[in-house]
Amino acid sequence: MLLTRASEYALLALDFLQKSDVPLGAEQIANELCIPKNFLAKILQSLAKHNVLESRKGAHGGFILTRNLSEVSVREVIYAAEGKYPAVFDCTSYAETCPNGSIGNCAISPFLMKFQTKIDDFLNGLMIGDIL
Repeated sequence: MLLTRASEYALLALDFLQKSDVPLGAEQIANELCIPKNFLAKILQSLAKHNVLESRKGAHGGFILTRNLSEVSVREVIYAAEGKYPAVFDCTSYAETCPNGSIGNCAISPFLMKFQTKIDDFLNGLMIGDIL
């Protein structure tokens, strides 16, 4: 399971946003966190698309939390930031990438599927508010 900088930046931005009562612009957040603005803006837009943030336009616009972070799962944020759910191995999510050609045809497939389920359950149960 590889979490990229997108997930890291999403978590950092959520931590920064939870400390504000007013919308903050992507540029302000990026400058404070030393994150590339364009990359962060895409992540913030995705978080807004997934109803973690609200994007407000205008002079007093920016991004603001839509929910308490104790209601947002880590898995949900990873999905919004990465565009896919975290997978233990590619073959646990995508049969076409299984080295044997079809998931379920190898000796370790049952283990990988159980492991993936445990990871999914853990990340679904772990709320952003628990870690920030």
